[in-house]
Amino acid sequence: MNYYSIALIGSPLEPFTYHSNTIVEVGQKVEVTVRSRNTFGVVVAQTQKPPFKTNEILQTTSLKYSQKQMQLAKFIASYYICSFGDALALLVPFDETIEEIKKSDKEAYTSKIELSQKQNEALLFLQKHKVSLLFGDTGSGKTEIYMKYFEQMIALSKRSIFLMPEISLTPQMSKRLEEHFGESVVMWHSKLTPKKRKEAMAKIQSGEAKIIAGPRSALFLPIEDLGLIVVDEEHDDSYKSSSRPRYSARDIAIYMGKLYNVRVVLGSATPSLNSYVKFPHIRLRGGHFLSKKSFIYEKNRESLSPLIINNLRETVQRGEQAIVFLPTRANFKYLICQDCGHTIKCAFCSVGMSIHQHSRALKCHYCNFTQAIPQVCPECHSGHLTSSRLGTAEAVENIQELLPNAVIQQFDRDAITTANKLKKALKKFNDKESNILVGTQMLSKGHDYHGVTLAVVLGLDNMLNMSDYRAREKALSTLIQVSGRSGRAKDAKVIVQTFNEDFFKSYIEKYEEFLESEKVFRKELYPPYKKLCRLLFSDKNGVKARDAMEQMRERLSAFSKSVEIVGTGKCAIERVANKYRFEILLRADKSTDLIKAITATKVSMAEIDMDPLEFA
Repeated sequence: MNYYSIALIGSPLEPFTYHSNTIVEVGQKVEVTVRSRNTFGVVVAQTQKPPFKTNEILQTTSLKYSQKQMQLAKFIASYYICSFGDALALLVPFDETIEEIKKSDKEAYTSKIELSQKQNEALLFLQKHKVSLLFGDTGSGKTEIYMKYFEQMIALSKRSIFLMPEISLTPQMSKRLEEHFGESVVMWHSKLTPKKRKEAMAKIQSGEAKIIAGPRSALFLPIEDLGLIVVDEEHDDSYKSSSRPRYSARDIAIYMGKLYNVRVVLGSATPSLNSYVKFPHIRLRGGHFLSKKSFIYEKNRESLSPLIINNLRETVQRGEQAIVFLPTRANFKYLICQDCGHTIKCAFCSVGMSIHQHSRALKCHYCNFTQAIPQVCPECHSGHLTSSRLGTAEAVENIQELLPNAVIQQFDRDAITTANKLKKALKKFNDKESNILVGTQMLSKGHDYHGVTLAVVLGLDNMLNMSDYRAREKALSTLIQVSGRSGRAKDAKVIVQTFNEDFFKSYIEKYEEFLESEKVFRKELYPPYKKLCRLLFSDKNGVKARDAMEQMRERLSAFSKSVEIVGTGKCAIERVANKYRFEILLRADKSTDLIKAITATKVSMAEIDMDPLEFA
């Protein structure tokens, strides 16, 4: 009889021991029973016969995790302090029934991309370093450099992973890649149909796919002969998972570079301070666009002012296009009673509900709870309910009312719910069938809008005033990214609504100077000079959650020499999905100190967020 330690996929539990009459290899995916329920697990190791009775492995599948995938899962489990089963749930195993295509040592490939001297210098720089940062202005030709690098990998019979922050970027990028590389490209993301997913997996495993592109999940595919990982828009928060395990795809890509001994390229027009400080970078200035851009700063609260409306009107009359950026989707952020000040909050979360006029409902953007829009205040029964903060849906309605001849599209997660809707929306705008695109962060995600001559940026002061050590970086980066979508064919205007003109004006065309000044602000306190970790405790019983937090805080005090407890207490949003939430924020010089302290003191309720990006 053979005995095996098996990690249950997606389970927070430690590995269990099972037996089998046959030999099962480490990394094999198997079917087992847990409390009379069938589930899947992965063989972690062969073990000795335990002193207790064991269940038998039901069956062995044709799916297997490679040795390197097992090492990667081990790293994720140890660094992000989660179970081995949780780490394995991220990875996609090999299917041993799919045959690999036999190939020659080197594959003939004719290059079609011509780089400028500056681009060639940048490429040579990237090839010299294990991990490097391509710090290139919007339109400076970063994508051409990536594509040239991909060509070189194909010529060496190596494959490349091309990471993008969100699915919203894939339609335009996939078109560009497929036009150049044809069948060698596979796009991988969560919105693929089961049939498309199966086809993509077959191409990846057979070796037919040379470039695997997509958001976070593309990093975890079973890729042999890997030669290069490119992380585009590396500054983007979308690379950080907001559910267990709370990993950063950018940081895992860097670890994979070491594990697979391959080059890693990080690219951005507004790189994070972390990457700028940690890795060698090459600066690619200017762009292919000869057009000029002028910035107009308006001291105003978040609203569609006469200045903005007049500029939108003139743009539409000239037959040109505009984009309007807002950080808030739906109609408004909150519904507030003018008489008693009561905010209509979610029944299950301690946040205000957003109005969705199309569905005539209030919706919580945290747990999706929906209710009818009340006509009177539930607290004082007054009928004087007003909204605060402008949202995308309301902005669309207001602009449409004032510019009845304009064709306006809403471009956010409420309107763009599928990959198909995204393709259609971008095509409609680029074919000039619509005049104005109104959206949230989606607008700034590297899309190529050909005819935009006006960019309107609202709500930057809300971003700047967030209780987050990266607030300045995020606000400035957003402005640069949104303004970078305009002025690609003709001269453009960027209207920025802010009371902090001096800050934005100082750095809008000098992001490098901003990063240098930000270094001084972060030293001794924040990343990249310190490591942070956030511990979350949530339960329907608030007392239980608070007690778990207090218990762990008490235990952590034994590590006070190496780990500082920055703060403890209720989360900024205390209640989400009917669970009360408490947190502890830790700071240390090294991640190993944090891991050691947390592993020794962890209580079962604690969820670990290493290198946190959310402080709300």
